[in-house]
Amino acid sequence: MDIQNLFSVKDKVVLVTGGSRGIGEMIATGFVQGGAKVYISSRSAQACDEVAAKLTTLGPGKCIALPADLQNVEDIKKLVDELSKRETHLDVLVNNAGATWGAPLDSYPDAAFQKVMNLNVTRIFTLTQACLPLLRANANKDTPSRVINIGSINGEAPPGLETYAYSASKAAIHHLTRHLAGKMGREHILVNAIAPGSFPSKMMAATLRERGDAIISAVPIGRVGSPEDVAGTCIYLSSRAGQYTVGAVIVVDGGALVSSARL
Repeated sequence: MDIQNLFSVKDKVVLVTGGSRGIGEMIATGFVQGGAKVYISSRSAQACDEVAAKLTTLGPGKCIALPADLQNVEDIKKLVDELSKRETHLDVLVNNAGATWGAPLDSYPDAAFQKVMNLNVTRIFTLTQACLPLLRANANKDTPSRVINIGSINGEAPPGLETYAYSASKAAIHHLTRHLAGKMGREHILVNAIAPGSFPSKMMAATLRERGDAIISAVPIGRVGSPEDVAGTCIYLSSRAGQYTVGAVIVVDGGALVSSARL
């Protein structure tokens, strides 16, 4: 057993969507510091460029910006085309880009529901589908490729907040993960999901400001997630250590989901 390289992601080619901030940036940082070549994507070209430059200084890996609006099918095609010009294969696809929307049940906008479901579910399928040739290129029994979908504990149990589309979309992506895993695993592409709890991301910022004390009190270990928590889980799933984990939804929430005090 090669313990020294069990969790190695050195020289892997990785694409992280929504990689310019929040959980996506945390994940990208972990891969770069692990020696991977990481492409990050988000709608803002400026944000992508700035974060890519910052992460590259952390080494030993490097980070490259590939901005795209993943709500748009044409942008997804352009993203994959550009990646294909630069790389002959893709080792790890992290589907992290997502959106949320909160509104009272009686006035929840149809357009908002459609937008959240489109980005959080439909376009994850679209991008994964478009990346199949790159994911297949180097995949074999000894070095499988990986797809990691970022879900949420709200996809495992409904939250108290009125974020109906978000929780529904995350439940859907958890189930899509299981469905894809059964098919793609036979091609040596391992599909798993991570269901984070509360992390200090832009999406969670307002909620943490308003209800931070209550949220933390509901977490048995008494804190929100750190970059190491989510990056470490991604690195496990992408390394030799995670090679027999397929179709899993790994909850990373400090115990909030199983706590009787969960909000």
